[in-house]
Amino acid sequence: MTQEITRRRLPTEERQSEIIRVAVELAAKKGVDSVTTQDMADAMNVTQGAIFKHFSTKDDIWFGVMNWIRDRLMSVLEKAAAEATDPLNAIERMFFAHILFINKHPAIPRLLFSEMLHKKNSKLRALIQTIISGYETKIATLLEVAKEQGLVSDELDSQHAAVLYIGMIQGLVMQVTIFNDKRSLFDEARKTFPIFLHGIKARS
Repeated sequence: MTQEITRRRLPTEERQSEIIRVAVELAAKKGVDSVTTQDMADAMNVTQGAIFKHFSTKDDIWFGVMNWIRDRLMSVLEKAAAEATDPLNAIERMFFAHILFINKHPAIPRLLFSEMLHKKNSKLRALIQTIISGYETKIATLLEVAKEQGLVSDELDSQHAAVLYIGMIQGLVMQVTIFNDKRSLFDEARKTFPIFLHGIKARS
């Protein structure tokens, strides 16, 4: 009985995944505010009715997109941290894993920091806040462990250092977006992260 239910649901789950993928791709090309359900339907060669068969509203699609981002990003970050030799190395690996993830999916920062999505849907805003807060907590926790191991300054405010870490990624993305092809996200990240590391490390 369970297998039969799973087989019946699978096409819907696959279609939802396809809609989410297309929404992310369109957001990268057009910007979040400009993407319509008709754009999604056209990209998939289906009708708008086919889109709304799997998602009741456009907001539901963006909610699905945010869950997709959370799951994929957290998986990437956890894998990077698992290969680390110490807490600071974990933070560095997570930083560059995040940068590579954004390079692969350039729409993600636009989605996470879209004013339109924040204002339009309180449920969506709450999910975005949960994603960012959870990320900050991961970094702050690693910094506290690093503090215990004498790797960073005893006076370091781990929570605000984590906020700075997230802001650094956001700022780099903004810079590269403004300067378009004149700056490389990975190159800028490679030059910037050592400055952050220098600022938090314990002095001998």
